[in-house]
Amino acid sequence: MNRADLEAATTAGIITRDQAERLETFLAARGTAPAVAPSSTAATPAKFDFSHLLWYAGALIVIGALTLFTTLAFEQAGGQALTWTAIAYAFGFVLLGRALWKRPGLRTPAGLLIACAVAMAPLAIFGVQAAYDIWPMPFGDPGEYNDYFEWMNASWLYMDLGTIVAGAIALYFFPFPFIAAIMATALWFLSMDLTPWVFGVKDFTWEMRQEVSVWFGLVLCAVAWGLDLKRWSAGDFAFWLHLAGIMAFWGGLTSMDSDSEAAKLFYCLINIAMVALSVYLMRRAYAVFGALGVSAYLGYLAEDVFQDSLLFPLALSVIGLAVIGLGIWYFRKRQAIAHWMASSLPGELQRLRPVHAREASA
Repeated sequence: MNRADLEAATTAGIITRDQAERLETFLAARGTAPAVAPSSTAATPAKFDFSHLLWYAGALIVIGALTLFTTLAFEQAGGQALTWTAIAYAFGFVLLGRALWKRPGLRTPAGLLIACAVAMAPLAIFGVQAAYDIWPMPFGDPGEYNDYFEWMNASWLYMDLGTIVAGAIALYFFPFPFIAAIMATALWFLSMDLTPWVFGVKDFTWEMRQEVSVWFGLVLCAVAWGLDLKRWSAGDFAFWLHLAGIMAFWGGLTSMDSDSEAAKLFYCLINIAMVALSVYLMRRAYAVFGALGVSAYLGYLAEDVFQDSLLFPLALSVIGLAVIGLGIWYFRKRQAIAHWMASSLPGELQRLRPVHAREASA
């Protein structure tokens, strides 16, 4: 057995990343550590190392730089220049990414180049709309392309949808998870830009945005959950959809304002439920946002409800230490908890758990 075998088994979903690392540690302790695979069959490094950092940082720099460059091109030469520039760069990224995709160990930079190509989709669509004045009625011209990343506007809808379609096509030919991150971002933008369409109005309120964001986030989380029930051949595509769904749902929910103490308590309970759901789904993102929500509720209690109490900070400190202790306890007992869930949950609930969660509990 070598590290390439462990990586292949993890990618295929046969074992989890944590199980692969623990197996390698176990074999190393017995003096039979997995050997390094021959260079001809070397797999991409299992952990996020310095080379990965450079690859991802370079891709983000490219996307940011081309956004600025094509915006200047549009201001100087118009929408057609923007479209042709975006198409030319996307074509070049696809050719280079396709060439690297076939080389051992270079699928990560190849996939990032394909993601850069997908990021050109909203630029190309904006150029066509600006050149021929094709804007959704009655919303009209949304202004400069830079506003796409700063302001919510119903006129961005075609750009959101086009980016999602481009990402789906790219994923079909190049199944690289970060491409789903570009799609998830477009879906997040779509959840905000859909509000005027959903309510059929041009002038919308912040409350409308919040409501659409919450429901859109719930639907997106459900879709990601559904993907988790399938075993993908490579990568963790559902992660980015979970993240975008949580951001839309939690962001809309947290931004809501209410004078009701019961509603605020209910908000805290929802966040506690998200922490519990993270254990069931084995998705840490739910725990992160749930913990932030609980912290926000406790901060509200400290500032508004118990601001004159000397005991509340002390009690809150005790709660914080208890939470840390709970985390330590869970870390030590996580395997036993996983086995308990596998043996005690009803069959219906077991089938609703993601594949990786069921395998980790086996």
